[in-house]
Amino acid sequence: MRKMATEELAVLKPQVRCLREEEQKVCVNNAFSCGSDARERKLVCVTSGNSNLGSHIVKALLARGYLVRVTIQNQVDYEDMKKLMRDEEINQLEGVVVAKMGSLDSLCEAFRGCHAIFHTSSFIDPHGISGYSEQMAFLEAEAARNVIEACGRAAYAKRCIFTSSLLAAIWTGDNENKIIDEFSWTNEEFCRENKLWLALGKTTAEMTSWRKSKEMKVNLVTVCPGLLMDTSFPNAHNSVMLEHGHLAVEDAKKAAEAHVYVYEAMDYGASGRYLCYGKVVRKMSEAIELENGLKIHGLLSGGRHEALDEEIHSMLSNAKLVRLIRGSQKLSCK
Repeated sequence: MRKMATEELAVLKPQVRCLREEEQKVCVNNAFSCGSDARERKLVCVTSGNSNLGSHIVKALLARGYLVRVTIQNQVDYEDMKKLMRDEEINQLEGVVVAKMGSLDSLCEAFRGCHAIFHTSSFIDPHGISGYSEQMAFLEAEAARNVIEACGRAAYAKRCIFTSSLLAAIWTGDNENKIIDEFSWTNEEFCRENKLWLALGKTTAEMTSWRKSKEMKVNLVTVCPGLLMDTSFPNAHNSVMLEHGHLAVEDAKKAAEAHVYVYEAMDYGASGRYLCYGKVVRKMSEAIELENGLKIHGLLSGGRHEALDEEIHSMLSNAKLVRLIRGSQKLSCK
């Protein structure tokens, strides 16, 4: 197989081929043709399909009959993706494209003709973002900028469902007892002072995506999940989050379904940010129980065992997403 300078490869189930030279000529004057199949069957693209959340979003979309294209950043990621999905699910995919987050051209090629882009992650760390650094926070924002620009240039419908994080809302930098909801933003300077690099990365990436979406006229919504229970927990000052009532968790499958609910509700005016979590950990005993179940001893409680049954006050609110999902479920039952 010939090696291409841009390392743009398409993985076609189950084979791998290089993109033809003419297929590399993308992002020029918005000159993309969109086939009727993409319009009628709603071709959508999910980035980082080899991530836990990304694979669940793919499964949720396939279950609803969407035509799904997936991007991965490296050819070897295809093997990881196959471990997260059944063979029949892999075979239902429209295709899998290797597209570097730093390559605008390859993202444009991947997004060409898509009705919507689900951008789930720029970095995947099986050890729980163990090495997330200030530099990675910068790169995360750059990747977000590329994703939104490619969506604006190449997608048939300029829609993006962007996975942010609850971390982009909770570190406001003040001690006031305020409700944390979709209007709350993490303070970037507070993150730098306290070396909260993961929170900084998620915050700057989401802010960048909002700014770029206005420039590119992309219809953007963001979903901000809490810590996903069936994936590796990042070491993101979880014990401090617990003390402040900000430690919220969610099942990855349910978070994925929330992404699809939000996307489908965009036809009815869904917009802005949506905080996504299923449970707020309100007691030290609950945190320890979670640690034991997930075999992450001390990562949530900080190894403390005092005041096990004392309830922690929380000001988190996911009411906006709850209303949307309930409304969507009522519509689907009619």
